[in-house]
Amino acid sequence: MNLKHLPSFLYCVVALGFWTGCAAQHPPQRYAWVTGLKPEKADYYHQLHAAPWPGVLKRIKASHIRNFSIHEREINGQLYLFAYLEYTGTNFDQDMKDMAGDPETQRWWRETDPCQAPLPDAAAAGKIWSDTKEVFFLP
Repeated sequence: MNLKHLPSFLYCVVALGFWTGCAAQHPPQRYAWVTGLKPEKADYYHQLHAAPWPGVLKRIKASHIRNFSIHEREINGQLYLFAYLEYTGTNFDQDMKDMAGDPETQRWWRETDPCQAPLPDAAAAGKIWSDTKEVFFLP
């Protein structure tokens, strides 16, 4: 590239970023949780997640969630689920309330919740998933 065109090139890059919203974007917030999985319900839980309902996926994306994954691990004979997601919105609490109010998501949770075995802290709070604390991140 000819250096005499560099200022106009940079102007175009900055302008394009502004027009496409790049200037307003921020790094996603990372969230992770853990819960138990009832062994007798594990196959059904796997079946549900092998073909998630389109309305639920649409609601998740509308809630500014990306890179959402759930992992399973057996530890000392117990099954556990670990969930991770990245949130790109600006009001996590409101987006989660909106998701919880979605009829299709509520129906999905009526299928998945009985498969899960909350850890004691979550059960005491009337929740399914226990919060975790991030101890390391490499961007």
